[in-house]
Amino acid sequence: MSYLIKFDDIVLYQLPSGEIRSIKVDRKASANLGKYGSFPARELVGKAPGFTYDIVNGTLVLQPPQTLEELDDTDANNEMINDGAYVQPLTFDEIEALKKSGAHASVLFISFLLYNVLMQWYVAGHNKEANRAACNYELKTEYSKDKYKKRKEAKFSKQVTVIEPTMFNVCDYWFSKDPGRVRVLRPDTLGQILSYGNVQSSSRVLVVDDSGGLIIAAVLERLGGKGRVVAISDCAQAPAYPCVSAMNFSPKLLEPLVTSLNWAQIEEDWEPGKAPNFLHDYSETPQITTSVDSNPLQRKLDRESQRVSRRRQMYLVLQAAREELFSGNGMRGLIVASQYEPFSVVEKLVPYLGGSAHIVVQSPYLQVLTEAQSKMRSQPQYLAPNITESWLRKYQVLPGRTHPIMSASGSGGYILHTIKIYDNSIAKSTLVSERRIQRQKAAEAKRRKSSGRDC
Repeated sequence: MSYLIKFDDIVLYQLPSGEIRSIKVDRKASANLGKYGSFPARELVGKAPGFTYDIVNGTLVLQPPQTLEELDDTDANNEMINDGAYVQPLTFDEIEALKKSGAHASVLFISFLLYNVLMQWYVAGHNKEANRAACNYELKTEYSKDKYKKRKEAKFSKQVTVIEPTMFNVCDYWFSKDPGRVRVLRPDTLGQILSYGNVQSSSRVLVVDDSGGLIIAAVLERLGGKGRVVAISDCAQAPAYPCVSAMNFSPKLLEPLVTSLNWAQIEEDWEPGKAPNFLHDYSETPQITTSVDSNPLQRKLDRESQRVSRRRQMYLVLQAAREELFSGNGMRGLIVASQYEPFSVVEKLVPYLGGSAHIVVQSPYLQVLTEAQSKMRSQPQYLAPNITESWLRKYQVLPGRTHPIMSASGSGGYILHTIKIYDNSIAKSTLVSERRIQRQKAAEAKRRKSSGRDC
């Protein structure tokens, strides 16, 4: 069954201007779109993403999907077009009256263009300004007319398009909204990180994420509910990951994320500053007494018991994550997107990785990664550390009008990737011995062949 929006979900929606916003679906929340209008957030409940809705009297009305139509180009060009104030002959009051009438954006466009310009041209041919305004439109190419029409419709349209919460859309939304928050991670860079990190179903991945949970969300989506994710942060408690919340994951997909450990808790000799005082071994969470006749002292004891039980559950989850890290099985991958010096972070966590584990480090800056690469090259446990930079250009894909978008982002960050190997001196000496024996056999065969020729 396809995904349907529920209460407490984070929903992304696109305005006619192309801007993308987010809202949490709450019973009392309202989405205010400025000049485009507003609607209650509960109107989104039960609707599927990917559709466009008109805002009519505070309610959402589904619009049929639009199909792309091929345009027949003509000999017209934009060479003789002259812009000026006469292009818009309507007054401000006339425009406001049309907007208040509640007409659709396409109707407004037709009214502006055809009625107020073309009709004036035909009926009152002596009106030179209306004549020039109509000629300006007629001189445009068919492609320019279509682009002009869409731009004018978007200006007065009252529509929203609900966007599906995929990893690409969430990453693109945060990259456009606040690139510094996600360490300038573009969708293409995020995809390369998952590929270099060999993230797949049933993987066991160690993640240091200072990008608002963007990498953790991508790893969880790739695992599909199977595997294990151990997150490392510098917070005393589990940090809030807004990108994970925006994905609206089901409980099954969140199962691999055990908990978040801080840098002190990954030490094997770490102990909590104040040991939990578990007076009772609760098999299940105690219930708070809600009877009116209950003793106030008893209610206080019930609340304290429940608080202790919650602390005990949190402590057990924390210990389970530590045991997962120290089990000796070795994590299969390490992904780092941290504000700290990358080599020190990798050096701290590499003992918890198994052989042939993939290591990926992302940074917005090239210099810090080149220094880490130089240090890795001097150590035999890092295999071929390499730095890459992704490059992305979006394309407009329309019938007869497919071309690259002229404006593009400068960079999506840099990626340092390598593989951990074991520096086994025995294996190395065995390999050298085998090669020496092979060379000796080849030399002996060559001597025999040459001696046979001499005879």
